Amino acid sequence: MKNRLALVTGGSRGIGYSIARQLYEDGWNVAITSRCLDRAKEAAASIGTDVIGVAYEASTAGSAEVVLDAVLKASDNTPVTGLVNAAGITNNSLLLRLDQNHVHQLLETNLVGPLFMTKAVAKGMLKQRLGMLSYRSIVTLGSVVGSKGNVGQTAYSLSKAGLVGLTNSLAKELGPKNIRVNLVEPGFIMTDMTMNHMTQEAREKTIAQTALRRLGEPQDVAHLVAYLLSDRSQYITGQCIRIDGGLTM
Repeated sequence: MKNRLALVTGGSRGIGYSIARQLYEDGWNVAITSRCLDRAKEAAASIGTDVIGVAYEASTAGSAEVVLDAVLKASDNTPVTGLVNAAGITNNSLLLRLDQNHVHQLLETNLVGPLFMTKAVAKGMLKQRLGMLSYRSIVTLGSVVGSKGNVGQTAYSLSKAGLVGLTNSLAKELGPKNIRVNLVEPGFIMTDMTMNHMTQEAREKTIAQTALRRLGEPQDVAHLVAYLLSDRSQYITGQCIRIDGGLTM
């Protein structure tokens, strides 16, 4: 996989970090992004000395092209054949307490960010010759909340629900060019973001409702995403795959 480069947005911590580490262990060249350049470089170095770390503000228009240029320069123009849109934020609030600025921030980061990062990467993918690069793949991280909803997460659910339509449309549009697009919807995964926004009571209630009686680990998601990026999943596209331990059966 020396000629294969995976770009993981939000790869400096949580699920994104686990995905980047798994891809690196699988033999990919890896680049990760974070809103903080120092954090991106520190996380990259902790995975491998040759992992690339760059800053990316997902809600800033035009920044996707800048990030991609920086990654290509740092990788000696190794083509990006795998993209993981893992960057995301949450801001829980009941409907009547919703702040308009928070809603815009959620939509720009969780929905618009993946759209334009995918556009930037797909543009480069379409210029690549087929053959050994025919396994080009894009995976975006959504959430079970995007499909099932949750009290106090209306805006977050909105931002994640849009990824279903985005994935289906892009899979149809890019499929004829042999670019696969899939969506992964994690349930409640033990990350800082989840733990900081859930009370102990809420965690215990969620675990009791989950068939496997536990919260997920970031590595659980990383294994699935690595599979979807690999050539072992060449006939999978346009799918929304839920990984939630049986929470939403």
